[in-house]
Amino acid sequence: MKINHRFKLNKWLLTLTLALSGNVWAEPIIVEGVVPNDASKQIILNKMYSVYGADQVIDKIKVKAVSAPNGWSESVANMVVPELKKVHQGKLSVRGTQMELNGKISSSNEVQPTTSLFQSLVTPPYRLNAQLSVNQAEQQIIDEALKNRIIEFESGSAVLAMSGTQILDEMAVALNKVGGKKVKIIGHTDSSGDAAKNLSLSKERAVAVKNYLINKSIAAERLSVEGLGSNKPVADNATADGRKKNRRIEFDVI
Repeated sequence: MKINHRFKLNKWLLTLTLALSGNVWAEPIIVEGVVPNDASKQIILNKMYSVYGADQVIDKIKVKAVSAPNGWSESVANMVVPELKKVHQGKLSVRGTQMELNGKISSSNEVQPTTSLFQSLVTPPYRLNAQLSVNQAEQQIIDEALKNRIIEFESGSAVLAMSGTQILDEMAVALNKVGGKKVKIIGHTDSSGDAAKNLSLSKERAVAVKNYLINKSIAAERLSVEGLGSNKPVADNATADGRKKNRRIEFDVI
């Protein structure tokens, strides 16, 4: 699972990465980047708050002297509708008049109607490239097994805590249910401490999870690892609860 949700603005760029409805994590959306003025920022944030709730939106937008097409903020806000919650593990990006929406939908019956809906929200000169696909059933099995739980380690180390091994015992059962599908184990940390060390620690933790699962008779060739450090938070690192949520392991069916 991914998800991270992120709005990224760079000049005219706004990027939203979604891991929303139907995913295991009720992750907040991180809105970050640059907008030309406070009014543009507020238009976008107000729409985000109305759709997702203020407690699910982390504002990292910066106001700088950049230019934007006429009606840019309104056009972006127009794309933030409740149906956007149907998109998982995806991204909405707007650069100038070019929009892109990609991600996963739970049901094949929803792909075309959802695509058509978002196309209808776009008016010239804006254009939308939408690429939505069906979320794998195997990923849903893995997500359901993990639920909202965090695989914990001893502080500052890659040694699994007892609570972590208990969850991994359940994950091994779930992995046996998805046949020969390959799975990437992704480690994440909070932003405390040195970024390079966090990157290394996140991979070490992913490797520790892999080794534990191998000992539970999951074939090694099915498992790959990646460490992302603190680069993809799902919560606010300014709070203890947020940091705890960011110290996580994810499993992606590939």
